[in-house]
Amino acid sequence: MAQPAPAKAPTMANRASTIKIFMSPFSQPQARPSPTRRWTVVFATFATMAITASLGVWQLNRAAQKTALADAMQARASMPALAALPALGTAPAALSTQWHRRIQLRGHWLAEHTVYLDNRQMTDRGVARVGFEVVTPLLLSDGGAVLVQRGWVARDFIDRQRLTPVPTAGRDVEVVVDGRYAGAPPRLYEFKTDHAPRSRVRQNLDVDAFAQETGLRLRPGSVVQTGEDEASAVLRRNWVLPDTGVAKHHGYAFQWFALCGLTGLLFAWFQVIAPRRRSRLAPPSPSVSH
Repeated sequence: MAQPAPAKAPTMANRASTIKIFMSPFSQPQARPSPTRRWTVVFATFATMAITASLGVWQLNRAAQKTALADAMQARASMPALAALPALGTAPAALSTQWHRRIQLRGHWLAEHTVYLDNRQMTDRGVARVGFEVVTPLLLSDGGAVLVQRGWVARDFIDRQRLTPVPTAGRDVEVVVDGRYAGAPPRLYEFKTDHAPRSRVRQNLDVDAFAQETGLRLRPGSVVQTGEDEASAVLRRNWVLPDTGVAKHHGYAFQWFALCGLTGLLFAWFQVIAPRRRSRLAPPSPSVSH
């Protein structure tokens, strides 16, 4: 009895037909898109370019505003020192015109209310390090008080609860504090489990909440201490003016303008240059003989 013949491999004809199917989209000229599709592509392209260009211009405007703010901070730092702190209840707009001006105050340290703000960075001996920012209220002659950002101290990474003692004059000793007037200590992102609200070590310090906690009549804002005193050997005061983020806005503007230019280049290539090249390279249609 004859055995059935084994299955044969695909013939050359089958292989040729398969290649022809997959190559047909590339070997045949593409159909011209409909006018509706072409206008849709044109509208989407120019809408994208308009939006990205406007966002780039907006980022440049923000950079110009931040540059003006940085210039204003530098100008205020060179102005004559403030004679006194703004009174309680001063409007925020009026306060903002006084930020970063130099000031000299006389008062008494309230060391029992000293707070260590955690995760604060300062350049110490040329290296950016993380530690504590020490804040102590200063009692003024009128019975009010103001928060003083006294400086930065390193953290003990073996025992985080071990705080470096900061030399502070007693409450009965009048001190002179040189510094610049600023807003409240900058806030950092805070998890709910970071520190207890009334702990000596905290992540952030809210002026109004701290006033209610201590019973002090705190003036708005704070003073960034710059002069020398008994704590200068322990605290670092390499303060810099706040970064306004001008470089960040310039970077965003470059990205938006680059995306706008890329959109225009892609449109020119796929909608203008590539179709013309295909039309030049396409073989001529065969002539019909009569």
